[in-house]
Amino acid sequence: MKKTELPRWATGFVLPILNLLSALIVAGFVIHLLGESPTESLAILFDSAIVNPEGLAYTMFYASTFIFTGLAVSIAMQAGLFNIGAEGQMYVGGLGLTLAMLAFDAHLPGWLLIPAGMVGAALFGALWAFLPGYLQAKRGSHVVVTTIMFNFIAASLMNYLIIKMIPVGEQNPASRVFSSAAELPLLNAWFPVLGDTPLNICFLLAIAALVLYRFAVWRSSWGYKLRATGLNAHAAHYAGVRISRTIIVAMLVSGALAGLASVNSILGSTHYLSLNFPAGAGFIGIAIALMGRQNPLGIFLSSVLFGALIQGGFDLSLEKPNIPQETFIFIQGLIILFCGAMENFYAPALLKLINLTSKKEA
Repeated sequence: MKKTELPRWATGFVLPILNLLSALIVAGFVIHLLGESPTESLAILFDSAIVNPEGLAYTMFYASTFIFTGLAVSIAMQAGLFNIGAEGQMYVGGLGLTLAMLAFDAHLPGWLLIPAGMVGAALFGALWAFLPGYLQAKRGSHVVVTTIMFNFIAASLMNYLIIKMIPVGEQNPASRVFSSAAELPLLNAWFPVLGDTPLNICFLLAIAALVLYRFAVWRSSWGYKLRATGLNAHAAHYAGVRISRTIIVAMLVSGALAGLASVNSILGSTHYLSLNFPAGAGFIGIAIALMGRQNPLGIFLSSVLFGALIQGGFDLSLEKPNIPQETFIFIQGLIILFCGAMENFYAPALLKLINLTSKKEA
C-alpha cells in the first residue's frame, strides 16, 4: 500500500540527519572558500569537543544550558505555541536567581541556598512568560510577537538593573560575586579526568529534566491535554480540555525551564550576574527544539551538537586563524535554516524512496 506520510523513524531520525548533513556540507564549502581544508577542520573540531576529556566537559557544560532552553521551547511547541522568548525568560530568571543569592548567601548553607536560587530563577522566568501566555489565551495576541517583544523589554530592564547592582568602586557591569556556598558542585571532584572545567551537577539536573519532560508530556493526563491542544485546539475543546488554561500553564512551565537555564551559567561558572549572560542560549533553544523534534533524546543530542560547535569552534579558530569565531554562528544559522524553515525539504524524495522500496519488496 502506498504511503502518504513518512513513518516516525523517518521524521524523527532520517530527516534531522539529512538536514544536519546539508548544513555541514554548506559550512564545509564556506571553510574551503576561507582557504582551509573542511575535513581537517572537522577533525580538529571533533577532537577538541568530543575526544579530548576536558573539551568534552566544556561541551557538556554548554549543553546543560541548551537542554533547558530546548525543553522550554519544546514544551510550548507541544501546545502549538512558538515561544521565541526563552532568551528574555532566561535573562529575567537570572535576575530572580541573583536576588535570592544577594539576599541569602551570607546566611544560608549551600544545600538550602542553591535550591532557593533555582526557585527564584524558575519563578521569575515563569512570571516573564505569563503575560504572553495570558494575552495569547485570553486576547488572541500571537505569542510569537509578544515573546520577541518581551526579549527586548527584558534586555532593557536588565541593563538598567545591573547598573544598579555594580558594587561601589567597580566598573564591570555585574553584580557582586556570590559567597562560596552558592557554587554548584563540580563533576571533576568525582571524575578528575575532566580537568579544571566548569562542568557541574547542573548537567545531571538537565538529564533529570529530560526524563521528567518525557513522563509529563507522554505519560500524564496533563501531557495528553497539552498535546491535544497543540494538534487540534478545537477538537481538544470539544473533548473537555480548557484551552486557555492549558496555554497559560504551558507558557508558565516553558518560562520556568528557560529561567532554570540561568543556573548553569551563573552558579556553575561566573558566580555573579553579568550583562548579556544568556549569550544567545535562548535562541539556540529554538534550533534544538526543532532539530530534536521535541523528543528528549533528540533534544539531548542537539544540545551536545551545539555545545560541541561552541567548544570545538573556539579551539579551531585558534588553530586556524583564517576561520573566525563568527563562522560558527553562521553554521548555527545554517542548522536552524535546514532544521527549521527547510525541515521537510527532503520529505517528498524520502517518501518516494520508501514507497519504491516497499513496492520492490512486495
